[in-house]
Amino acid sequence: MPTPNTAAFDFLARRQSQPAKLFAGPVPTRAELEPILTAALRVPDHGKLEPWRLIVLTRPDMVRLAGMAEARARALGADAEKIDKGRGQFDRGGVAVVVISSPQDVPKIPQAEQVLSAGALCLGLVNAATAAGWGANWLTGWVSHDTIFAAEAFGCKAGETVAGIVHVGTPGSPAPERPRPDLARVVRWGL
Repeated sequence: MPTPNTAAFDFLARRQSQPAKLFAGPVPTRAELEPILTAALRVPDHGKLEPWRLIVLTRPDMVRLAGMAEARARALGADAEKIDKGRGQFDRGGVAVVVISSPQDVPKIPQAEQVLSAGALCLGLVNAATAAGWGANWLTGWVSHDTIFAAEAFGCKAGETVAGIVHVGTPGSPAPERPRPDLARVVRWGL
């Protein structure tokens, strides 16, 4: 019979993201963020390829990226809502970690597994930051999926994509509880 880690299981069973727009107060320092990053990097990584890279953004980076997002949205002929959505997470952000999916051409390790590893890293960041007492929120938005913005802002090369921008800060108001999936609807037992 396995020995359960009740505290870890209880944490995961109650875990929820904190809305980044509700963050208040201080953000983690580099010294506080490094153990979170170290824990988050313990993700499935078949072949030990490290098919991702991380960029830590601080407030000055956010200011620069907000302007870049607005300029890119205007170049696309976007309406005010798209401009606001592009700027929004950067205008309000204090510290965030950009996870760049950077799959390698290794025939033994399918690219899909490498991309999923980057997604696992995003969730690992959310969980590690939350476990450390911070609020965390995994965001993307159109700026993450715009190849020109991603190249200019984050240096994404061909084949690289933004898996997520994980904002970390002090939780403000309690996060509203969201409905959770119904097991009977999403789980099938057996073939």
